[in-house]
Amino acid sequence: MLPSRKRGGARRLHVFSAVVFCLFALANAAFVTPADAQTYRFNNIAIEGNIRVDDSTLFGLAGFGRGETVSAGQLNAAYGNIAASGLFETVEFVPQGNTLLIRVSEYPIINIVNFEGNRRIDDEDITPIVQTRSGRVLSPSQVEADARAIAELYAQRGRSAAEITPRIIPRGNNRVDLAFEIREGNVVEIERLSFVGNRAYSSYRLRQVLNTKQAGVFRWLVQRDTFVAERIGLDRQLLTDFYLSRGYVDFEILSVTSELARERDGFFLTFNIREGLQYRFGNVSVVSEVEGIDAADYERELRLRPGTIFSPTVLDQNIARIERLAEQRGLRFIRAEPRFTRDNRNQTIDVEFAIVRGERVFVERIDIQGNTTTLDRVVRRQFTSAEGDPLNPREIREAAERIRALGYFSDVDVDTRRGSAPDQAIVDVEVEETTTGSLGFSVSYGRAQGIGFGISFSEQNFLGRGQQVAVSFNTVKGSRDISLQFAEPALFGRDLRYSLGIGYRETKSFFSDFDTREGFLNNSIGFPVAEYARLQLRQGLVLDRLSGLSGNPSQRLQDDADAGTAVTGSLGYTYTFDTRNVGIDPSQGAILSFSQDFGLGNQSRRYVKTEGRAGYEMGIFNEDVTLRADARAGALHMINGKSRNRERYQLSDVMRGFAPGDSGPRDFASGSNDVLGGNRYFSVQLEAQFPLGTPEEYGLSGGVFADAGSVWGVDSVGGINMTDGGTDYNKMHVRAAVGVSLFWDSPLGPLRFDFSRPVRKLDRDRSQNFDFSIVSQF
Repeated sequence: MLPSRKRGGARRLHVFSAVVFCLFALANAAFVTPADAQTYRFNNIAIEGNIRVDDSTLFGLAGFGRGETVSAGQLNAAYGNIAASGLFETVEFVPQGNTLLIRVSEYPIINIVNFEGNRRIDDEDITPIVQTRSGRVLSPSQVEADARAIAELYAQRGRSAAEITPRIIPRGNNRVDLAFEIREGNVVEIERLSFVGNRAYSSYRLRQVLNTKQAGVFRWLVQRDTFVAERIGLDRQLLTDFYLSRGYVDFEILSVTSELARERDGFFLTFNIREGLQYRFGNVSVVSEVEGIDAADYERELRLRPGTIFSPTVLDQNIARIERLAEQRGLRFIRAEPRFTRDNRNQTIDVEFAIVRGERVFVERIDIQGNTTTLDRVVRRQFTSAEGDPLNPREIREAAERIRALGYFSDVDVDTRRGSAPDQAIVDVEVEETTTGSLGFSVSYGRAQGIGFGISFSEQNFLGRGQQVAVSFNTVKGSRDISLQFAEPALFGRDLRYSLGIGYRETKSFFSDFDTREGFLNNSIGFPVAEYARLQLRQGLVLDRLSGLSGNPSQRLQDDADAGTAVTGSLGYTYTFDTRNVGIDPSQGAILSFSQDFGLGNQSRRYVKTEGRAGYEMGIFNEDVTLRADARAGALHMINGKSRNRERYQLSDVMRGFAPGDSGPRDFASGSNDVLGGNRYFSVQLEAQFPLGTPEEYGLSGGVFADAGSVWGVDSVGGINMTDGGTDYNKMHVRAAVGVSLFWDSPLGPLRFDFSRPVRKLDRDRSQNFDFSIVSQF
């Protein structure tokens, strides 16, 4: 703010000028006729105090010149125009007989603009939002606006208590320095995030939906627990989508209140909601209002069963099926218009899809703005429509969702407006870039391995092309792992995902009695074959070598070592049917997959490796508890030659509770009873995840699990003893383990700690009671 002494002086001068002007007017009124009482004529107008602003500019602002007759209203307007120009600190009108003296005092020129006290935000980030510049005339109103803009920038970073004080420092010759003194204050975090009116879902479940998080013990690492007013809009949309996708069609957010603590060190955020009732789909039908279209053909395209929960996502999917069939038959501007009939008594909604002829509007062009790094084509390929195609509002909405799902932008706004003609429309895409890369460092420690180090770099939008690149290096006590991963999600501008992986690994004998070296090169391409299904085709090349055997090793391991470096090429495919990512924050989902790899190696080795998987996830008890089931099976069939150790399955890889390299089929003829792995496996994993009742800001939840599985069937076992105590370890023996889990949504990512105990195992199997992993989708 400006010094109070200057402001007080300016006000006194203004008051004095007004009094003098009024006295002058009264004096004139005593010597003129009533007809002339409201007009004045000055034969001369003198101007004083202007240095940079010339007289002509002041005459232009006043609006009259010497010898002109002016009214009292014109004089007042002239005074207001000059004062409001922003060029002068003070303005006076002083009548002196037939002369009007206009005395002004110009605002000084700004010499330097400085920011003081800012440690959390650099000058380079503040300067662009400040309009006051060096070399310009000082404007008190603009300085105050700049101070508010700086305070808003700090509020966006979670520092709502920041105070900005402008200071003016005189430097002589009508020049000043301007300093914004910044008192940053502490980060103002959300101490409590609560809901009022929620009955179907607990506050614990709803907090998981929001982008904003409640502050916890690791608040110094978490960014989303700071209060940012702009984030509330996103939270409102996420919460609304959550309820609508679960059939609560009358859901409403009545208000969102944010209360600042008395100490100004925390916010209390409350969502006041009205849930309404949950509705399900009732009768579903299709009618045609377009001549020549048979509704029965389109009704067969529906995948909507009465009794399922009403969901806008499911509705849009069925609309898309109808419109897609019309496009395949060469029909343009055909739209499926859903019409609803609500049955409040039974809480159902009947849906009638009316096939109608839509408005004949074409896409004139797609304008993209705000993408400073991301190339236009990365955004444009999310649209199924191109310039010249019929405008489909549903496709535009779906494209907007796909752009948001990229993760490249913090804000996405897609809208349409009229084009150059009534039948033309322009699609405007406004985006705001966000960070897409990460650099990580890690340190690990194991009693056998010692201290290990790792570094990784990943970029999800490499060079703005939408490509993913990841590089990692890990080393521990002579072992190392180097890899490079590259992915192009839209090869040739189509829905073709190409992936390339190159890497080299070395392992020492921590969990086995041998060392390995392995180099690999993998290529794959994936594409959709149905609505929820994708097919991946891949090619692999592996060079591996086994060494470091000592004592009396198993003959199978010795064969691998004697063979030297093995070169194996493979071709394979994977078919995946996955519904887990359907809708907003889905409450259930399933995955089915089937894969085969056909391998050809040196020494005439040939094999076929087949694997299958079925998994399901669902929420119960209003989604506070999540149940998961996952079943897998695989078989390695050698057409010619013997399998190598790296190609066989290990028990610790398919179930929990068993030690790596120390469980499963063994060769008891070797000195160390070497574990060989198996050519076949199956596993079934069941688990439940639930809240622990701890403060939610800790990000902790618990779980229980039960695993059952087996690995067996080593090929070419002639001359190898795999029996101990009457038990043939090469046959299928079901093992089982139970345990508890601790899930931690940590600042470094979702982590999982498993504490397990085998309840069914063979005598020689070794257990592992603790395991640590990074959580991913099952």
